[in-house]
Amino acid sequence: MIVFISIYISVIFYHSLKPLPLGLSMEGEVHYSNHVQFLKDTTYKDKNGKRVLKQEILTSILKQIEEANKFIVIDMFLFNKDSDKDQVYPNMTETVVHALIKKKQDYPAISIIFITDRVNTAYSSYPSKELTKMKENGIEVIMTNLHVLRDSNPLYSGIWRMFFQWFGEKGNGQLPNLLANSAPKVNIWSYLDLLNVKANHRKVVITEKAALISSGNIHDASGYHSNTAFLIKGNIVGDALKSENSVSNFSKDIDFPTYKEKQEVYSDLQVQLLTEGKIAKHVLSSIKATKKGDIIWIGMLYLADRKIVDALKQAASSDVMIHIILDPNQNSFGNKKAGLPNIPVAAELVNATPANLQIKWYNTGKEQYHTKMMFIEGKQGDTIISGSANYTRRNLADLNLETNVKIIGAKEAKVMKDIKSYFEKLWNNQGAEYTKDYHKEDSVPVFRYILYRLQRLFWFTTY
Repeated sequence: MIVFISIYISVIFYHSLKPLPLGLSMEGEVHYSNHVQFLKDTTYKDKNGKRVLKQEILTSILKQIEEANKFIVIDMFLFNKDSDKDQVYPNMTETVVHALIKKKQDYPAISIIFITDRVNTAYSSYPSKELTKMKENGIEVIMTNLHVLRDSNPLYSGIWRMFFQWFGEKGNGQLPNLLANSAPKVNIWSYLDLLNVKANHRKVVITEKAALISSGNIHDASGYHSNTAFLIKGNIVGDALKSENSVSNFSKDIDFPTYKEKQEVYSDLQVQLLTEGKIAKHVLSSIKATKKGDIIWIGMLYLADRKIVDALKQAASSDVMIHIILDPNQNSFGNKKAGLPNIPVAAELVNATPANLQIKWYNTGKEQYHTKMMFIEGKQGDTIISGSANYTRRNLADLNLETNVKIIGAKEAKVMKDIKSYFEKLWNNQGAEYTKDYHKEDSVPVFRYILYRLQRLFWFTTY
């Protein structure tokens, strides 16, 4: 027993603290760009109570694909058509599959690489029809090797690494698919793998002309989610390629496209690629640098990271005005959720600094407010940090793979005006019922709060 416990503890510590694969937790160079475009997908309830969907991100992705000449690299967490049978969603996945295949057929010399997560095959329980079709048409598909990443659920993963990983087999699923009942059945080994709670959570589209860094997946069941993205031209494309090449290097050894940097012209906008733990570094430093009179806007699916929560409290106590729009965490692909982590975190923040820190809930239906963005209005200029990363331990502590962009610029810059207009429109419900006020009674039952505390303690959670 002593030997087993010693080995178990050793496995836990090693796989929680082991060196990251080369190229992860990247802090890219600061580049100048005159071409930064803000894109948004917004689902909302109009004044007549009808839900309305306005999409810009998919349209931009299709245009990127159409205009590419040399290469297309896509890294996308969710990429499938699976859903519950009684639900209907936009046909996003097949639209992109068709566009990529057509591009490859029309321009056989173009390099197209598609990087994704094993969740799209229910962790090897069945093949993805979409990915298989792309492979058959000459598109390079890379399934991310998640096992080289640090363990985010170490108490379980220690057991999995010692025992379960050696016995798994692909296919032959006999169990219901909890991810989507229209998808094929799942085998027990896939569920055991899923409990490691690991993900390549990035949402990036790169061509030789621009990099799109998004909070949104190309995924039918995510088709009604509200998301944001930034399309950026310039040398940040090279950093985005290097970041994706690092995933390829530990997942599948292939020839990867390169980008030749161009002479940069000074611009009022500075852009910087951030991945994994470097996102947390810049979010925290940006919050801590705020001063009295500055304004912080946050739009977020999940807010739970303790360092960020504490930094927001401190900023509010220093007379920084903070406006936070949160998803109520009550729906996920049409299924009910328990309101965790946002409801207890919101209560904590409001109770700590009610005067300077204000929270609103996004007025969701069966979709999610899937945005992950912070915008700081400072005296000397404004800062945006946005991308795939929620403000949680899994997303910020070098566990999940994540990609964000940091944009710094003058208040007069168009992108800064666009972001300010976006947040003010949602906050003030200009023309529609985008958000709902926070009320003291917005709380979770005691047993759910205890569950939230236990999840924080043992890290057995998806956020």
